[in-house]
Amino acid sequence: MKQGWEIKKLGDVCYSKSSNVSQNQLTTEVGEYPIFGASGLIKNVSFYHREKPYLSIVKDGSGFGRITKMDAFTSVIGTLQYILPNDDIDLDYLNYSLMSVDFKKYVQGAAIPHIYFKDYKSEPFLWMPLPEQQRIVAILDEAFVAIAKAKSNAEQNLKNAKELFESYLQGVFENGNWEKKPLKELTLKIGSGATPRGGQENYKSEGISLVRSMNVHDWEFRERNLAFIDEKQAKELDGVTLQEYDVLLNITGASVARCCVFPKEYLPARVNQHVSIIRPKKDILDARFLNLLLTSKPYKDQLLFTGEQGATRQAITKAQIETFQVAFPSLKEQNEIVKKLDNIILETNKLETIYQQKINDLEELKKSVLQKAFAGELKTEKELA
Repeated sequence: MKQGWEIKKLGDVCYSKSSNVSQNQLTTEVGEYPIFGASGLIKNVSFYHREKPYLSIVKDGSGFGRITKMDAFTSVIGTLQYILPNDDIDLDYLNYSLMSVDFKKYVQGAAIPHIYFKDYKSEPFLWMPLPEQQRIVAILDEAFVAIAKAKSNAEQNLKNAKELFESYLQGVFENGNWEKKPLKELTLKIGSGATPRGGQENYKSEGISLVRSMNVHDWEFRERNLAFIDEKQAKELDGVTLQEYDVLLNITGASVARCCVFPKEYLPARVNQHVSIIRPKKDILDARFLNLLLTSKPYKDQLLFTGEQGATRQAITKAQIETFQVAFPSLKEQNEIVKKLDNIILETNKLETIYQQKINDLEELKKSVLQKAFAGELKTEKELA
């Protein structure tokens, strides 16, 4: 380690403090000084607590450990907590140091996670004189700007790849010359299921698959968080037994109108009340064609509009699905369209994988740079090249 540097504890170089803003002040005071909570600006008040910039950290909830540099003459309240440096500590240097802390290991609370400063204040902190801290900050600033720019480019490329496919898909299904009929005339079954008695607590670690809305995404079925039920529970849901090539449509909540084809490897299976089975007549309508059609912008927009008509939340009823009009060509042309779109999806997925991996790699690079900096190994700007 460089002469004059030393390892201290985080609690030796900074301290935390909770807000002392009262609820009465929040309801009566109005002024020019902003006060913030975890989700953003709450209101402007006539008082303030910090005349210098400081750090705030989310100590409760799903965003725990999120650090924000706050301007002077602002306040924080609720799940946010002040983090204030000692006089010999550069605020930006402290910010970067906190970004390198793994707060997950300090989480307490099952229902609402929270972290306490007293638990992580023993984290090692690489202390050095202020000029050295500021030099490290300058290096990290430059590195993070470059990483952010590269990440932004990768995210834009990812977005462009998705939009290109969606644009092509839209063009295919804006055809006005195809025969048009309600889904009721083109299907053998339309219906949704239910949640077994006892709900989530009675799910099994293995058994018969129970498909929920979280498993249904546009163009793909996701296994993550797939629930399982036993034979007795499944028998109560026999009316919504899934078959290969059933089309799944989310019919409630924020994910309403997401749609995919059910793959056979998860059979036997049932669906709960948030997912509808649409089983096409195979001699009229190809399931993969129907999936692509329902996820194309013209039809997706119609489904979303239908879902927004619910009295209290987004929902699509069985009757609305049955009367939903779709245009379709011959089965032969459907198969040709599916084959062509499958090839485009394959190429799009390859691009998305490349760009997503690039984004992931850049996030890992940020962690690596921080780790290097606070292990005392970041000496010159050239080392980042």
